[in-house]
Amino acid sequence: MKKFKKIIIGIIVFILLIGTIAVGFGANYLYDLALNPYTSKDLIFGSDDEDSDDAVNQNETSGVSTIDDQTWLLEHSGYEDLFMTSRDGLKLHNYVLTQPNSNKWMITVHGYTSEGVLMAPYARKFYDMGYNVIIPDLRSHGQSEGDYIGMGWDERFDIIDLVSYIVENNHDAQITLFGVSMGAATVMNVSGEELPSNVKAVIEDCGYTSVWDQFAYQLDDLFGLPAFPMMHTASLVGKLRAGYWIGEASSIEQVKKSITPTLFIHGNADDFVPYFMLDELYAASNAEKEKLVIEGAGHAKSKDVNPELYWSTITNFLDKYVD
Repeated sequence: MKKFKKIIIGIIVFILLIGTIAVGFGANYLYDLALNPYTSKDLIFGSDDEDSDDAVNQNETSGVSTIDDQTWLLEHSGYEDLFMTSRDGLKLHNYVLTQPNSNKWMITVHGYTSEGVLMAPYARKFYDMGYNVIIPDLRSHGQSEGDYIGMGWDERFDIIDLVSYIVENNHDAQITLFGVSMGAATVMNVSGEELPSNVKAVIEDCGYTSVWDQFAYQLDDLFGLPAFPMMHTASLVGKLRAGYWIGEASSIEQVKKSITPTLFIHGNADDFVPYFMLDELYAASNAEKEKLVIEGAGHAKSKDVNPELYWSTITNFLDKYVD
């Protein structure tokens, strides 16, 4: 009888050990898939030759930039390169576009696996509206250093440092933060921190409520798996490898603390960062706020589906808070 019990216990221990190894392996795989900049993201976005309307190209997380817009930025805007050192020692790159006699500043933040140059359509529009523009390459993107993607959490400090840079050089600066997708989550995360009065407004386009919510949504969508136990283990892996718990990277909690007027934008056909997150974010905000829903727009497609409504809403919003 004792021998039988030992066999049963041994089997149970073996099963638990194999299960633990499998979950650990899976969590590391998910970390690499989501946060390792050197791992292919084709599974997340869909392959380049996929013909489905639901497929999301990496460039779409910041809006597809036309050749004309990129040419304007790189060859005609007169931009200057600004390299800054992050609080954890990374060399971060930014495009800086200035114009005379303007104290209005726009920081335009790109999306997941994108880069600053792909924000050219937005930057050009804001520049034509009279804004000085800074376009960051977020850590691990573009020309910036980094070995993990912070999903807008660690990046919030990088944007705050850009705000400080602007204010130090222009004490009367009026600053707006604009972001798309992960960039939208970034600027919302910034809004929950203590900011100088120079920051007048925030505009977020199709941002997610939290990294946990977004990853759990994708885990179910891609693999049909529940959040437990993979998300919990992946969060531990994130803490060990990137230095932050996935569960703490919450835009919705940051929005609750924000006192900065915010415009929330989302397309109601977005199933990458699901549309329902818009209402949750909007309801959580205690600041002055507005909401824009673009009918029929998928992820980061709002400005393309209805550009007139998109830009007129942004212009009217900015006119209320920026002189």
